[in-house]
This record gives sequence, C-alpha cells and structure tokens, in this order.
Amino acid sequence: MAAIDSFLKAMVDMGGSDLHLTVGLPPKTRASGALQNLSDSPIDAQTMEALLKEICPEKRWNEFLERKDLDLAHEIPGLARFRGNYLYNHWGQAAVFRQIPAKILTFEQLNLPEALKKLCHLDQGLVVVTGPTGSGKSTTLAAMIDYINSNLARHIITIEDPIEFVHPVKKSVIVHREVGEHTASFAAALKGAMRHDPDILLLGEMREMETIKLALGCASMGMLVFGTLHTNSAPKTVDRIINTVPADEQNQVRVMLSSCLAGVVAQLLCKKIPKGRCAVHEILLTHEALPNTIRSGQIANIKSIIESGGGDGMITMDNSLMARVKDGTIEPKEAYMKATVKSTFAPLLKPGDLDGGH
Repeated sequence: MAAIDSFLKAMVDMGGSDLHLTVGLPPKTRASGALQNLSDSPIDAQTMEALLKEICPEKRWNEFLERKDLDLAHEIPGLARFRGNYLYNHWGQAAVFRQIPAKILTFEQLNLPEALKKLCHLDQGLVVVTGPTGSGKSTTLAAMIDYINSNLARHIITIEDPIEFVHPVKKSVIVHREVGEHTASFAAALKGAMRHDPDILLLGEMREMETIKLALGCASMGMLVFGTLHTNSAPKTVDRIINTVPADEQNQVRVMLSSCLAGVVAQLLCKKIPKGRCAVHEILLTHEALPNTIRSGQIANIKSIIESGGGDGMITMDNSLMARVKDGTIEPKEAYMKATVKSTFAPLLKPGDLDGGH
C-alpha cells in the first residue's frame, strides 16, 4: 500500500471529498464543504516528495518537475479512484486529490432533472455542463453517459485529463482516452476522433481556444458533444465560448454556436438539511429564438428564453434554488448566498442569518 493511501482512506472515512497536502501544514480534507485536519503533524518537504513520487510513473514525474503542474488518477482497489493535481506553491510541492465515487450514480440517485434525459437522446449538438470547481459536473456527466449506455447503442469516446469514471460495457461501446497517456492533447484527440466514427464525444474540459473550436466543429458535423466549463450560468457560458476566440473570429463562432448549441446545464452544490450536499441547476434547452439571440449577440435575452421555457424543462438558477427552499432541502440563507437576485430570498431569512459580514 502506498503511504498516501492512509490519508486517502482517512478522508473517505470522514466523508470528505478532497485531500489537501501542503508543505508545513497537516493534511486536510474538505468534508461537508469545510476544511478539517486529518492529523496534527505538518508535512515536511522530504515527506511530500516521497508521498507524491511513490504513486507517479517516472515519465509523468519528470513531466511534473519540468512543468510544475500535473493531473493524474490514483486508485485504491475496492475503495475509490482519485483525481490528483500536483503543483508547486510558495512552500514547495503540493497536491490536491478529489475522490471519484467507485460507483457511478444514476439519474434517480442524484435526483437530476428529467430535462437532462432529453439531452441524452439527442443525435447531435453541443451540450455544456458548467459550474465552479467541485460543483459535481463530472458526476452529473457520468450519470448522463451511464443513462445513454444503459438505454442506447452508441459509440462514445471520452477524452479526459485524467480519466475519472470508467464505464462498464452495457448497450454502448465506450472508449476512454487520457490526455498525456493515450493522446498528446485534447485538440489532438478531437482531430483523431473525427476519424473514429463516434456518435458521442465527452470532453473532460474545454480549456483552450483550439479545443473549443474543434468541439464546435464536431457538433456541427453531426456528433453529440458533451463538454464542461467553469461558468455559473447559461448566458455566461455562451459569452465564455464566444470570447475565447479573437475578436475577428467571434462572428464565425457565433454562427457555429447558434446552429449547434443543444443545451447548457449550470450546476451549483448547496448545503443540505441536516447534512450533505445537493445540486441545483440552471437549464437552457434548444428554442426557436435561441439561434438568432446568439448570432445577434443579444446574450442577455437568454434569461428570458429560459424563463419562458419552463414547460419544456428549462429553469433559472434562482427558481431552482427557490424550489429547494420550498421543499425543505436547503436553508433560505444558503439559497440567498448562491442566488443571483438576492432580494427574492431576503424576506425568507431569519434574524441573524447574515451576521458575520455576509
């Protein structure tokens, strides 16, 4: 057993989601949204290097020393897989590990909106799942791919850095490719995928301009493309995609995006009553007014499209938060902190809810 496994097991036992390792500090875990110490002993530089090097292939370790950043996956058989990020900071080498559940959770277990199933049945287009780091995007996407795998016969290629959820064989054929291990980059894998006859592509992250342009190209060519971004609403997602490219190319990207955007699912995690966390969503689906809204750059109008599309399964983030408050899943204060229009939730707050400078 690797030395780091004892920390990872302790994290899982505490119900933690992330392990934080920094030189000069004790190992910490994030449990129910708050950081807690796993032990009282700080980690020194020599111990840190030994912990990280032990589970890293030599080629990847040399890459880390050169680039100062590295993503990799680590598995403890019978317990869980972990997505690790190695980095350098002011105190030296450091790492953060995120637990990837061993079991892929279903739509029902995650209580995902039924509207997301509509996106799984599409034949083509771009579907973007967005949210801040740690909001459960990968878990939601895994449930969507599992739903497709369980109900439809599709050829699915996932391109990730690193591979997170490994899907068993059901009705679909799923090929997992890891950047750095099986392909040089997201862009290289996307170019290759065009020749691999996929029905569905899953991109772990649409980071660079070239990746976003290739993803739009694949969606326009008749593939269903799932990708993720770090935005927190549907309008900001559309803005981010367009603004990734230089100004002289933005018109072309607007036209491509207007013709192939099939949906945006923005996700946030909220503290649940009495404990745990639950996801809330903003959902944008295709609508006759959407292509012209994107082409003309009237991005602010997307909110109106979502508000008028409730019958089709669309919902704004604030309405999703209000629904969770009304059914007793989350506290009004939690909704207020996450809401866009805070005045809607202010009357629901209890005296003292905002004490402490919030």
